[in-house]
Amino acid sequence: MQTVAAFTDTYLPTVNGVSYTIQTWRDRWQRRGGRMDVVFPGDDDYDPEPGEYPVRSLPFPFYEGFRMGLPRIPEPVEQADIVHAHTPFGMGLAGLRLARRAEVPLVATYHTPTSEYAEYLTSVGSIERRVENVSERYERWFFDRTNAVIVPSEDAKRRLRDEVGVRTEIVVLSNGIDIERFVPSDGDGFRQTYDLGDGPLVGYTGRHGYEKNLAELLHAAADLDVTVVLGGDGPAREDLESLADSLDVDARFLGFLDREELPAFYSALDVFAFPSPVETQGLVALEANACGTPVVGVNEGALEDTVVDGVTGYHYESGDLDGFRDGILHALDASDDLRQQCLARREEVSVERSVDQLAALYERVGKR
Repeated sequence: MQTVAAFTDTYLPTVNGVSYTIQTWRDRWQRRGGRMDVVFPGDDDYDPEPGEYPVRSLPFPFYEGFRMGLPRIPEPVEQADIVHAHTPFGMGLAGLRLARRAEVPLVATYHTPTSEYAEYLTSVGSIERRVENVSERYERWFFDRTNAVIVPSEDAKRRLRDEVGVRTEIVVLSNGIDIERFVPSDGDGFRQTYDLGDGPLVGYTGRHGYEKNLAELLHAAADLDVTVVLGGDGPAREDLESLADSLDVDARFLGFLDREELPAFYSALDVFAFPSPVETQGLVALEANACGTPVVGVNEGALEDTVVDGVTGYHYESGDLDGFRDGILHALDASDDLRQQCLARREEVSVERSVDQLAALYERVGKR
């Protein structure tokens, strides 16, 4: 199998969809006898394993917890057969340079719609639009210099093709989830550990960013007899706690959960609520489904495809609080049927299937 050099702007110890995907793909690639090295911004809190190469990095002033790596190429990755950039920015540029210098294929994955995060840089509308336009032009420049771009959903493909204007080959390939880890687990034990009671639980885990639109969940829950359980942390948390108090919502903010706890967290929930319109796939929705928990998600972005309406959960239109409440109530009423349907799709969303497709793509671009 090919030796792959993966370049990313976010990796461990930061836990998010990108770092999780890279780590899981790397594990499965190496199980198959291949080699996948990772080049990423260094962090003093992380002790790299063999094949992980941190480079010097600096804090990013506009996005808490994010670091910018200097675009360097560690010597051990210079003999790669394939370069895989998981970002078009800092470390992605190092990947582009290596691919050109070594004359090997460059594959990129589009994880994040960067223009959606322009509000982190400025609150001035005209400047925000300018940042969005510059981001899209840069994305087009970078991705058109690759052999293929991987996107995790049809929505992301439409955005890159129609809005950004990327003309290179775009391949829809789910990030996939680790179905060895995400299985129905001890939800009752999780309830007891966190004193969550016996009533219906509606929850979410992930970054508490303003772009995730979590306030909509609290507004929707205000008229429901449920407990809202929020795992994770982020810049919007304090405002969300204040909003929950003002709405008199029974909301529990658990903070960061260890990844080992997540299967029990998902299994404890009756409904996973996902109001974020900016996802390129929404891996946490698939993780919840793999544990048998239905998802009620906004009918926007990647969640249009990730949530299979009436099968693994329900959609609602962004801003429609009545629709959000109805979706939660329908999911609670149909919980047994939805659970069985979610579990029946586990193999379809597995990371093993994704890595099969990844291997085929690497082989194909390597023959060009």
